[in-house]
Amino acid sequence: MRLPSLLRRTPFRLTLLFLALFVTAAGSILAYVYLASAGEARARAEAGVRSEVGVLASIYRERGVDALNQALVERILRGGDYVYLLSGTDGVRVTGSLETVPERSDPASQWTTFRLTDTDPTGRVRQRQALGVEMALSGGERLFVGQDMGDTEEYLARLTQALWIALALVILLGMAGGLFISRRVETAMGRLNRVVSAVQNGDLKARAEVRGSGDELDELGQGLNLMLDRLEASMASIRHAGDAIAHDLRSPLTRMRAKLEVALIDAEAGRIDGPDALQVALDEADQLLKTFNAVLAIARLQASKGRTPDPVVFDAADLAADMAELYEPAAEDKDLEFAAEIERGLTIEANRPFLAQALANIIDNAIKYTPAGGAVTLRARRRSSGEIEFSVTDTGPGVPDADRERVTQRFVRLDNSRTEPGSGLGLSLVMAVMEAHSGRIQLDEGPGAYGGRGPGLRVALVLPPATAKAAE
Repeated sequence: MRLPSLLRRTPFRLTLLFLALFVTAAGSILAYVYLASAGEARARAEAGVRSEVGVLASIYRERGVDALNQALVERILRGGDYVYLLSGTDGVRVTGSLETVPERSDPASQWTTFRLTDTDPTGRVRQRQALGVEMALSGGERLFVGQDMGDTEEYLARLTQALWIALALVILLGMAGGLFISRRVETAMGRLNRVVSAVQNGDLKARAEVRGSGDELDELGQGLNLMLDRLEASMASIRHAGDAIAHDLRSPLTRMRAKLEVALIDAEAGRIDGPDALQVALDEADQLLKTFNAVLAIARLQASKGRTPDPVVFDAADLAADMAELYEPAAEDKDLEFAAEIERGLTIEANRPFLAQALANIIDNAIKYTPAGGAVTLRARRRSSGEIEFSVTDTGPGVPDADRERVTQRFVRLDNSRTEPGSGLGLSLVMAVMEAHSGRIQLDEGPGAYGGRGPGLRVALVLPPATAKAAE
C-alpha cells in the first residue's frame, strides 16, 4: 500500500524526524518539571512534619506526656493537614486521629507513605496520600506525626494533565507545521519539476519561477534558469553554426562543381589529361576543406560567447618569435624584407592555438598581398594602457577606410585581392578569436604611399594582459 505523495516527501520525513527530537526534548523538560514539582512538594511536607514533631517533642520534654496528649487533642479538634497517633509504653493507642501506625513501605527509610480514607463534600469516599514519621519518646511512648498531601496530590494530578495536554499540543502543532512546510516545499519542487519536464519535452523557453524570497529554492531556481539560459544559447549557437556552415559552404561547393565540370569538359576535349583533371579536383577539395575548417573554428569561437576556450598563461613574446621564425623564409622567397620587433615579458591568458592561427592569418595576408620588394614588420609590445598588442604592418595596397569594417565579415574579398587564392574567411576568423579573448582588431593605414607602393596596411590585435592571479 503506497503512502500519499505528501507523506513520501523528504521534507515531511525530515519534519517527522525533527518533531520526534523536539517531542523527546519537550517530554524530558516536562518530566523534569513534574519531578521537580513533586520533589518540592514532598520536601515541603517533610519539612512541615519535622517542624511539627519538633514542637511536640519540646512540649513532651518540658511538661510531660499529659501536656503532649492535651496538645494533640487540641490539634485534632482544630483540624488541619496533620494526623497524629500517641502510643503508650505498651504500644496501646493513647490518643490521635489514627487508629494504628501505618506500615512503612520501605523499611530502610524512616518516612512512611500511606493512604488516608476520607469523604468529599458530596459524600464520595476517596483515598488521599499522606506522609509521616514515627518518633520514640524518652519515656518509652511513641509519637507518629503525618501530613495529609491530598491537596498536593490533586495539584500534581492537574499539573500532569496540563503537561500531557502541552505535549499533545506540541505534537499536533509540529505535525501541522510539518504538513504546511512539506506542502509548500512540494509545491515549489513541483514547479521546478514541471520546468524540467518541459525542457525534457523540448521547450527550452521554460523557466523556473523565482519568488524573490532569497531562500534555497530561489537559489535553486536561479541556478536552473541560468543553466537553461546557457543551454538555450548553446543550442542556438549549434543551430546557427549548422545554418552558417550550410550557407557558407554553398558557394565553395558550387565553385568546386563548376571547376570540376570544366575540367571534365577539357579532359573529354583532350585539352588536359586525366591526372591534371584529378589534380584540379584535389586542389579544389583542399581549398574546400580549409574553408570548412575555418567555418567550424569561427562557429566554435562564436559559441564560446566571449569566454576563452581552454585558456593557458604564456608569454606572448614567445608566440610572436615563433611566428616570425615560421614566416621569415616565406617572405624571403617572395623577395620581401621581414622584420620582427618583440618585447619580452608579455604575459597573457589565451588559447595559444587559436591566437597563433589569428597571427598566422594576418601575417599570411601581409605576405600574400605585398608586392615583391616590399616589407612586412611583426611587432609585439605592451601598450601604455597595459594591454598586449600584436601588429603586422606591410607596404601592400592596403584597405580603404570604407571597407575596413566590411573585410572582417565572412567571404568578403576586395577587388584588389580577387587575383589571389582564398576564401575570404581569414579576417573573419581573426575577429572571432579576438571576440573570444575579449580583445579587438584594429585596421589602420600602413607606412603610406612611397615609390608607387602602398599605402600599406597595419593590422593590430589588442588583448588584455593576464590577471595577477592567473599569472601566479
